[in-house]
Order: sequence, then C-alpha cells, then structure tokens
Amino acid sequence: MRTYVERDLTAEERVEVMRRPRVDFTSILDTVKPIVEAVGTRGDAAVREYTSKFDGVDLEAVTVRVDELPDPVLDDDVKKAFDVAYDNIAAFHAAQAKSGDVDVTTMPGVRCRRVSRPIGAVGLYVPGGTAVLPSTALMLAVPAKIAGCERVVLATPPRKDGSIVPEVLYVAKKAGVTHILKAGGAQAIAAMGFGTETCPKVDKLFGPGNQFVTAAKMSLQNSDAMVSIDMPAGPSEVLVIADKDAPAAHVAADLLSQAEHGPDSQVVLVTFPDVDLKAITDAVADQASKLPRAEITAKALGHSYAVVVDDMAAACDFSNRYAPEHLIVNVENAESWLPQLDNAGSIFLGRWTPESVGDYASGTNHVLPTYGYSRMYSGVSLDSFVKYMTVQELTKEGLDALGPHVARMAAVEGLDAHRSAVTLRLGID
Repeated sequence: MRTYVERDLTAEERVEVMRRPRVDFTSILDTVKPIVEAVGTRGDAAVREYTSKFDGVDLEAVTVRVDELPDPVLDDDVKKAFDVAYDNIAAFHAAQAKSGDVDVTTMPGVRCRRVSRPIGAVGLYVPGGTAVLPSTALMLAVPAKIAGCERVVLATPPRKDGSIVPEVLYVAKKAGVTHILKAGGAQAIAAMGFGTETCPKVDKLFGPGNQFVTAAKMSLQNSDAMVSIDMPAGPSEVLVIADKDAPAAHVAADLLSQAEHGPDSQVVLVTFPDVDLKAITDAVADQASKLPRAEITAKALGHSYAVVVDDMAAACDFSNRYAPEHLIVNVENAESWLPQLDNAGSIFLGRWTPESVGDYASGTNHVLPTYGYSRMYSGVSLDSFVKYMTVQELTKEGLDALGPHVARMAAVEGLDAHRSAVTLRLGID
C-alpha cells in the first residue's frame, strides 16, 4: 500500500488522493443498452438468451413463485446463523417503523400529516458471480417484508443446473419473497424494471452489483420503465482509522475484508505518526497471500493506500472528505468521536466491531452508498421501501383564519383560480 503524510501534500495532491478508481460508464452503458432494450421488447425470451450466453445456463422457467418451491436442504448450523442474522436485521428495521409519520396542528383548525405507505412492488438484486451473497438477500428482503411490500421479486443468477443457491432460497422463503427471477446482470435488472410474461414489473430496484448492473439501474431510472433505484453505487470500500493500540492483525483483516470484494474495491488506512505502520502493512501482505481470493485482493490493494495525519481531529476531517461506504474507528474512546463524523454509509466503533458484523448479522443494513455518495445518500433502511404522502385537513375555523392569507398570496402570483378556490368557500371577494 502506498503511504502519504497529509501535512506534506499540496492542495492538488489532497484532492487527487481522494479519487476512487474510475469506471467508464459511457462504454458500459453502450454495452448495456441493447440488453435492456431487448428485454423490454422480447421479455422472457431475451432473458433466456442472455442467461445462456453469459451464465451458460439454459432456463426452462425464467421466474418462479417462491411458495411453489420446496424447502432447501441446509445444515442446522447454517440455518441457525441465518436465523440469528434474520432476527437482528428484523429487530433493527422494525424499530424504524412509523418514525417518519408526522401529525401537527400548525394553527387552530389546520391539521397537517405525513403518512407512509409501502411501495407496491420491489425488485431485489442478489449478485452471484465471484461470490454467493445470501446475506444481501436478507438485507433487502427483510425490510421489504416489514414495510409490507405486496410483491417482492428477487433476481439472482442461477446455478449451472438452473437451481437457486439453497441459502438464498432459504432467506427468500423466510422473508416473504413472492417471486424469484433466475437471472443476473443487466438482463435481470431490465426484466424487473419493465416486467416480462412471467416476471412482475416492479416500482423500485434495490441491490448491489457489478458495473453492468449499476449501469442498467441508472439506464432504467431514466427510461419508459418508470422505475426508481435505491442509490448510485460503485465498488466496495472501507476506511479504517487506527491508533497505536489497534492490533496490527485486526487492522489488516479489516482492510482485506473489503479488498477481497473485487479488483475495483478500495481500502484506506488513516493513522498517526506514533503508529507502527510497517507492522500493519506486513500483516496485510501476510494475510493477503493466504486468501483464496488473493489475486482479486492484490488488484484492490494496488489502488489502496495509507495516510498519516497529525491527530484524531484531522482523521475525522479526512474521513468526512473521503465519505467512505464503511468506516471503522479502531481507536481509544471511539464513541466520543461520533459527533465529528458526518459522511459514511455505516460506522463501526471500537476495538471489537469488525466491518464483517455489519455485512452479516449485527442488524444494520449492508447495502450502502459508495464512491463518496455517503455525502448525500443514506444506506438502505425501512424508509427505502415506503413512500410518504402529506395530508391536510381544515375546519371552517381553520379556513377562516388561513384562507385570506392564501388568497392574498395567490393574487400576488396572479393565479386567480387558486384564489377563487378559497374565496368562494369563504364568501369573500
């Protein structure tokens, strides 16, 4: 890993060090566009064609109802692990219910409310490819169930025999998924966005994926599909702040937990002059060489780095400017620095909080904004699966008090029909 000393960087270098590995979405969108259009036009036939081409699987049924599938066979310890994760994720997301509802009397006789309703149909993308991710199925399906979404379509690449990964199916059944689309990539996103003969059309798309999945989501939200997406997303990333008492082996493992996601992932270590940086980088090299995904991890480490800052305040400032997807604060009295941290998808405080717990089972959601988008986007939550409507209700007393002001404002803007809607009720000119 490259190392920088922040105080020695010029203004231009400080900007440059913040840059992520770039993804050329122009060329990717050119690749994705014909796939999206084909699925929008030809439906299941196009999904079958692309699944055969890209995944080497010839599908019989493209989309299946979950309640028609037999229960998967899993070891008891695997079930137990996913059951614990399910319960924690459900508890955390259920606690968010109704937190956005509002009921206020703004003046006598004028009542204003905000009420929530579940999004009717949602599409959940669970990647396959280089890793099986039933944990993502949990992160998306559990809040969809708690929110009360009527139709929940889960898309995931099939195995070579056309079946669904058993752990993903277990989660889907437990969390109330209604349909499974046996497809991955841009074709899966397009099938959910437009709907096909067998796949219900959804109103909102969720989930991580490679650059082709991301490009397809971006393309669909600006198309006739009339679909929204959870957030922009890029490669996975983590920023670790570590002081001199943070065990080098722990810091190295936390960095590598994100580096192994993919070759475009980026990990950043922020540390201090009194930290034995060599011990950490040696631990990174040693642990990385032993990983099954060592080649992928090595590529990610190629554009990762460490930066040495003067103190913890400078570390918080650097993190806020970088705005990481995951932020690990492995320092003494980590909780005391939370008020200084403004931009991160999810924060992991203290010596005993590896990023892995958030990825799997602490209860928080692991579908998070990357690429610096945590400056303005939140991670997936219960709110992601609902929309809010405002409601107002006036009594005659309320309109008597408020109406003349509304009529005056409408007159200022030259909108006479707006004015008349009030004055006719009040019987005034």
